[in-house]
Parts: sequence; C-alpha cells; structure tokens
Amino acid sequence: MLFKDVLGQDHIKNHLTKSVSQGRIPHAQLFVGPEGSGTLAMAIAYAQYILCSNTGNENDTGNASCNLKFENYSHPDLHFVFPVATNDTVKSHPVSSHFLQEWRTFLKEKNYGGLFDWFKYIGIQNKQGQIGVDEASEINKALSLKAYEGGYKIMLIWMADKMNTAASNKLLKLLEEPPNKTLFILITESLDDILQTILSRCQVLDFIGLSESVIANALIEKENCEEKLAQKIAHQSEGNYNKALHLLKKDMDDFPFETWFIEWVRSAFKAKGNATAIQDLIAWSENIASLGREVQKQFLHYCIHFFRQALLSNYQATDLVFFEPKENNFDLKKFAPFIDGNNITLIFNELEQAIYHIERNGNSKIILTDLSIKLTRLLHKK
Repeated sequence: MLFKDVLGQDHIKNHLTKSVSQGRIPHAQLFVGPEGSGTLAMAIAYAQYILCSNTGNENDTGNASCNLKFENYSHPDLHFVFPVATNDTVKSHPVSSHFLQEWRTFLKEKNYGGLFDWFKYIGIQNKQGQIGVDEASEINKALSLKAYEGGYKIMLIWMADKMNTAASNKLLKLLEEPPNKTLFILITESLDDILQTILSRCQVLDFIGLSESVIANALIEKENCEEKLAQKIAHQSEGNYNKALHLLKKDMDDFPFETWFIEWVRSAFKAKGNATAIQDLIAWSENIASLGREVQKQFLHYCIHFFRQALLSNYQATDLVFFEPKENNFDLKKFAPFIDGNNITLIFNELEQAIYHIERNGNSKIILTDLSIKLTRLLHKK
C-alpha cells in the first residue's frame, strides 16, 4: 500500500513523511477517523514507508523486495491485530493469527472496509468481535523477538476500541516503554471508547471524511464508474469511501434496514393509545432481537442516519438530503415534520443508549421494546 493509493488526507501524508525524514517517529500513535476515511490504508502505507526505507511522497523508491512483500501484506516485521471471535473453524481462544490468511485477502479486496464487513467476511456477524487478553499475550510474545530485517517492528491494532479491559491493562506497560525500534499504530473510529490510560500514551492523528470530489474521482478511476453516477454516489456517501463502494455495487441489501425502520416508525405512530399497535412494537422488537448483536447495532446506526436526514428535510436543507427511500408508499417529506429540534436530541440519545447496552450484552428484547415505547412518545412530542 503506497501513499498514492490512499485517497485524500494529504495533510496527514505530509505530516507522516516529514516525521520519518526528520527521525521523529512517535512510538505510539492513534489514528482516529470515521469509517471509509482511510485510517487503515494510511497506517499500512506509513508502515511500508518506514520498513522499506522509502523516500518521497509516493514511498515506492526504497527497498524493492520489501515493497513487494507489502503487496501481499506479508512483511515479517509488520504485525496485525484486529477484533475476532469464534466461528466454524476457530472454536476457542480466537486471536488474530488464526485469521491472518483471511485478513490479507480482506485487505486486498476491501482495504477501506468497515468492521461489519470484516465480521461478515469471517462469518461472525451474529457475534461481537473483540481483542481479548489472549491477544495481548500474543502481542507481547511477537514484540519480544528481534526484528526479522533488523529495523523497526510495527504493531498495527485495528479497531483498538474493541480491546477489552483485561487486554488494555496488559498492554499498558508495553505501550509506555516499548522495546527499541518498536512502533504501535492504533486505529479507532471513536475516541470515546478508548481507555484513558491507553489514550494518554499515544499521539493522536485525526482523520476527516473524504470530500465528494475525492470519492467521485476514485470511483471513476478505480471502478470505471460513469461520471454523473460517481458524483451522485459521492454525495450520498457522506465522506465514506466504503459506503460509496457499497452503493455502487448495490450490496447494501443483505439486511432490509429500510423496511425494518419504516415498519418501526409506523407502529410507533399508531401506538399512542392503541393497545394493538403496542403488540406490533413488541413483535417488531422480538424480531430484531433475534438477530446478532452486530446486526442490531448496525441497524440502530442506520436509524440515527435516517432521523438525521428527516431533520435536514424538515429544515429545508435540501442540499444535504440525499436519502431516497425504496419503499413506494413512504414519503420522507411527509415523515420529516415529525422530527425537529424538540425531539431529535432525545431520539439520538435513546438510540445511542440502546447501542451502548446492546454492546454490553444487555437483553436485546427488553432494550428494543423500551426504545420503541420511548419513540412512540418522542414522535408525538409537541
């Protein structure tokens, strides 16, 4: 992965190459950015720049054999850690090394992929992946060995917010005083979920969502997309190149999120003073609760996105409204007046609380039923 393969984020590329040329490489860095902004791609390009002694902005002028190893993400001094869980092949004590072959293939196919894409790829979308204490032991073991090529060793931890407390605590000492020429690159989408003790030991680099022009150009050049369609998708993708690829390939229909959402809000509208509709909400909650927790969380994030689009439509911010419901009998403009400044913050808070409790293994049926009843009140809030 070369810097020229990373979309946008030129200011971060310049910062990273400058820090290497000046010999001022922080031993622990935390890349923070939304899905599809290129945090993982940038981290790999940065690791390649360092390990292969590359120079210049395109980082392909150093060790040729080293650069070749990076084409298959197989450099012996680059170590990957990422969230995993048991599946049909790995029955117990899952760690990243058990999934390394799948990970390398995933990077070749979807180097802008998100966490849910990865979970689907290894067949654990109905479970919650994590970086556990067994992984921390593997990290300590890997970094206790000398560098294979005599230079730096780089430990890249993707979705570091998925480290459980036991794993985080076991890594604290290593993060604070790593072995000589050892670099940690941690990646997350949210600082809120990183332990403060981990955060205090890292230099933070903030990524922003990609511009529409960057995404449109990438779709045209890399995916042979027609220009008008590329611009439309870039507008809908909200700075997320991974989402843009899903929209282009029309592969976002694995789960009928839109259908679930519309069924939910219609039942919530009817439920005020209607016992039958309350039963519909309970049945809906049971249906969603029967799915895996990762699917539930993805759906609730989708709901946040839908409500935000309704709010923008209500306040006539038409340039920012790009949602196009596929359901023929649902009109966003008719729904939008019910979402305004009086209830949007409360709705978001309830959705985020539901995500929080589901992630911590709360009873999904109770959480979703409670959320549904609260939504009934909030949609009718004056």
